[in-house]
Amino acid sequence: MLHRFHSNREVRRTRALLWAHQDTSLTTRLPKAGETILGHKFFVGFGGKGANQCVQSARLGAKTSLICKVGNDSFGNDYVDNLKKNGISTAFVGQTTDAATGTASIIVNSEGQNVIVIVPGANLLLNFEDLKRASDVICKAKVVVCQLEVTPAVSLEALKMARASGVKTLFNPAPALADLDPQFYTYSDIFCCNETEAEILTGIPVGNLEDAKKVGCLLLERGCKLVIVTLGAEGCMMISEDEPIAKHVPAGKVRAVDTTGAGDSFVGALAFYLAYYPKLSMEEMIRKSNCVASVSIQALGTQSSYPYRKDLPQDLF
Repeated sequence: MLHRFHSNREVRRTRALLWAHQDTSLTTRLPKAGETILGHKFFVGFGGKGANQCVQSARLGAKTSLICKVGNDSFGNDYVDNLKKNGISTAFVGQTTDAATGTASIIVNSEGQNVIVIVPGANLLLNFEDLKRASDVICKAKVVVCQLEVTPAVSLEALKMARASGVKTLFNPAPALADLDPQFYTYSDIFCCNETEAEILTGIPVGNLEDAKKVGCLLLERGCKLVIVTLGAEGCMMISEDEPIAKHVPAGKVRAVDTTGAGDSFVGALAFYLAYYPKLSMEEMIRKSNCVASVSIQALGTQSSYPYRKDLPQDLF
């Protein structure tokens, strides 16, 4: 799925996204393989990495659109309504009878850690024809953001279309693929991954800041212009062609209630700042995005936990 931003000057941002109906179970601890444990709360909501990022951006004040596919089912209908309620354009949201709306099942423990199972469903039916129909949106965007919850070739084509039109590209390689097409590195102005994704992509386990530096250097060698490795409570590590010395951008300390979707909150916020505050340094954009994401983990749920601009300190804007 793709999503775009518009500013007062018709500045737009477009991104590849996943739609997902989401159910969440709360437990004291995560189950072991083959184990059945008792949970204490269950709720349903809206999720999907790209859709989450789109919602967070919109709540910060961006004018946004989404290019995606959902099933012609109750979940799909509800999700379209949810986008509209968040002020997101659904002009390029397609519904299909060939697959169900994507779903995500999540288990969260008492420390806020989680495990997630995703069934992409209709997301994988987004195709090149859909991109062509939305070419005006993509090519007039300010920032294009893509993930891997749609067919990778479709995300890559969206990045290429954006790059050909001089649009800034932000790629979040999630869920990560060990055999990721090398072109993703060269067509990503900003390549943003978490520790798990970084290990899958590079084979380097990320257990500390030094490991994150190694990952960043390796990804630069593969053709990325700027790499951000998100490190949860430790913040982020950034490294770029222009500044090849890795820099750690710490996050503020807060009590985590539910970390589900925190990375999407970060990416959505980062894309917002790229589109609306391009004169900020990348370090400052990351710091502000860390602050937005830290608010999201202090409440239950994914999109339901994402803050609105009016509820955030005004020095973030």
